[in-house]
Amino acid sequence: MQTQAAPTPAAPHDHHDCIDKAIHTAEQLCMHRGARFTPIRRKVLELIWESHRAVKAYDLLDRIKPYEQAAKPVTIYRALEFLVEQGLIHRVESLNAFIGCVCSDRRHELLLLICRHCHEVEERPAVAVMAALAEEMQQAGFSVHRKAIEIHGLCAHCVAGAAPGSAGVPPAQPA
Repeated sequence: MQTQAAPTPAAPHDHHDCIDKAIHTAEQLCMHRGARFTPIRRKVLELIWESHRAVKAYDLLDRIKPYEQAAKPVTIYRALEFLVEQGLIHRVESLNAFIGCVCSDRRHELLLLICRHCHEVEERPAVAVMAALAEEMQQAGFSVHRKAIEIHGLCAHCVAGAAPGSAGVPPAQPA
């Protein structure tokens, strides 16, 4: 089961479709792999997909309490670990947070474009970038554990909505 990679939507939209697709994909993948997609794992995945912003574990804990009053930090961390292992979410290392994966039916190399104004995170395929880096890493004898590149900047929506430095959009940082 393989779907075409699609960039994360940057414009405001109804997240119910995103949530429904993510849950359906998770159910199918877990059934195919013989993995248990428990109610708590399902709820954590739903909460992550409520927006395209990275979500921290303790924020998830606060948001899950109305549904699972007995939830503890370890409950959330175990669910997150499972969802990462199954390829259903990504860990955004620089933010110590998590986002839903738009092409969770396969392992892939990716770019995470992180808007420093609205905090949306867009997942983009990184095949060409990673191919170029693979050659450099091979020459250096470097063994790769995980392939993801996080880039911080301004998303197209924020760039179009305000000139840098106005309306709360800070000026761009030099590279």
